[in-house]
Amino acid sequence: MNLRRTTTTRRALAAATIAAGLVLSMAGCGGDGDKNEGDAAKSSAPAQQGSDSKSKPSAPATDKTLAEVKSNGITLAVTSATRDQGGFLNITGTVTNGTSALWLGTTWKSDETELRGNGGSVAGASLVDQEGKKKYLVLRDTQGRCLCTKFEGGIDQGKSADWFAQFPAPPEGTKSVQLQVPTMPPAQLNLTEGE
Repeated sequence: MNLRRTTTTRRALAAATIAAGLVLSMAGCGGDGDKNEGDAAKSSAPAQQGSDSKSKPSAPATDKTLAEVKSNGITLAVTSATRDQGGFLNITGTVTNGTSALWLGTTWKSDETELRGNGGSVAGASLVDQEGKKKYLVLRDTQGRCLCTKFEGGIDQGKSADWFAQFPAPPEGTKSVQLQVPTMPPAQLNLTEGE
């Protein structure tokens, strides 16, 4: 029971942190003093929805897909790959289960000893900076939990779920990386700077 409360609290904290970051990002985008300011206020409203303590962190609403890879009936889409000023790279997107059964994400777990307890998550993902010849692993907290989405209960057939993963940011000169998720083909991502 105590572990469940701790997990719920951590998720709520992660959701609030992401929501606060999105709100701050939107606040940094100032209007031009024109009548378009009303439009800017409307566009920031969806970012505030993530502050509900029961909602999971989700990808920002966007029509743009940076990369999409498919394997074994699962589609992984990346909608955002953004550096923040804290030295981290935040990647978000969606996973769609196109199989005829419940998908648990167990094949995406990490082989690292410290992250093995994060089954059914994006813990096995990594970024490869081919130019800099470096590999970046998903960040984790002091107790070995990944800073990434855990697909608790799995994803039903035909359904989608939002996901996120946080990595150390590659050096400033790095403009693209390859996202590698176990059982999926690599996805080439162009990086953007946080605001």
